[in-house]
Amino acid sequence: MSELAIIGGTGLTSMEQLEIVRREVVHTPFGEPSAPFIHGRLFGKEVVFLARHGPGHTIPPHKINYRANIWALDYIGVKRIIAVAAVGGIRADMLPGRLVIPDQIIDYTWGRANTFFEDGSRVVHVDFTAPYCPELRARLLEAGRELPFDVVEGGCYAATQGPRLETAAEIDRIERDGGDIVGMTGMPEAVLARELDLSYATIAVVANLAAGRGDGPVSMEEIGRNLKLGMARVRDLLEATIPLV
Repeated sequence: MSELAIIGGTGLTSMEQLEIVRREVVHTPFGEPSAPFIHGRLFGKEVVFLARHGPGHTIPPHKINYRANIWALDYIGVKRIIAVAAVGGIRADMLPGRLVIPDQIIDYTWGRANTFFEDGSRVVHVDFTAPYCPELRARLLEAGRELPFDVVEGGCYAATQGPRLETAAEIDRIERDGGDIVGMTGMPEAVLARELDLSYATIAVVANLAAGRGDGPVSMEEIGRNLKLGMARVRDLLEATIPLV
């Protein structure tokens, strides 16, 4: 049984290097996960892969059943999750194609089911001071230091509602708040993992300069090109990290 899961986001709906052993459908008290879980071997280790947006990338960020995804991963025995997410770069060094291992989150989402504990049986307040697992982040950063490209250590992930991209004024506000990168899937995924005591860390792939930070409108074609490079780097980072986990 694998204790490590990889959640793939935009640009990573499958992994060519994954030697697939079986697919597993899990039903949960919170509904259906985004996709069947893919069990296999990746770079010599057993892993579970989940396509966050569904196999055909058809589920928008605000419609993802985050509770079903995380509950099901815990149910099948996963202990550690490496989540991959495409983001926009706000801070000057958060350039397209770069990989970032964030250490903080600001949550701007709304209306998303963000706890497992709302049935009235008890109230649970999890400590979320450090939203990402320090040990798992350390393994990613250790592996990243051996690669021929920069892996940015730290940064604040601003989670927005989507599915639209942000306005330039919204990005200005997020920057004033301390946000360095902006994405749409960081929450409530991270806090749900914390509620179930799962180690969770994110590889954020900068797909574009955030609104108002480039020379013009955000281009989907540009995002696609940058993700092609960024996801190749993600695979290199996973190859270096998985033996350390």
